Amino acid sequence: MRNEPWNNQLDNRNYLSPVGFKFVITKAPKADFFSNSANIPGIVLGFTEQPTYLKNIPVAGDKLTYEDFNLTFFVDENLENYMQVHNWLKGLGFPESIQQFIDLKRGDEYTPEVGAKSALNEYSDATLIIYNSNFNEISKVHFKDVFPVSLSTIQFDATAGDINYVTATVTFKYSIYNIEVMT
Repeated sequence: MRNEPWNNQLDNRNYLSPVGFKFVITKAPKADFFSNSANIPGIVLGFTEQPTYLKNIPVAGDKLTYEDFNLTFFVDENLENYMQVHNWLKGLGFPESIQQFIDLKRGDEYTPEVGAKSALNEYSDATLIIYNSNFNEISKVHFKDVFPVSLSTIQFDATAGDINYVTATVTFKYSIYNIEVMT
């Protein structure tokens, strides 16, 4: 079969919209509704260099490094979504008591949804759903073994002229992500 030039063209010439997404995370379901910024993390393949007489030649490695997943969300008026992530972090680090970690492992503070990896551990699964310009689902990014490593400050400013609603950013680590393209 001959490779025709018109077979190599894109079927859809529309650009991907940066506002067409939804984030769902099992252990912090109140944070996903208010999410306003997310990213598909970068991925890096390590390499080594093969020494030669004139020049070292780069050779593909065997381990991938995934960048962090960052989610920015509007903080609700009662701080519920912020506190879900905050308590999850405290449970992982148990700075005040081991009981916080035990509660996290038991899943007392969280309401797991269907498809959760386990309500009995500190990790969660998460999905970033991506929509096209017509807000039809086009792909899902499935994150495995997600856990938070940082939560930004909440800044208050009484001198602000306009009302800028409070946002917070949470940084997650995870074991791997897979992109499922919808057909």
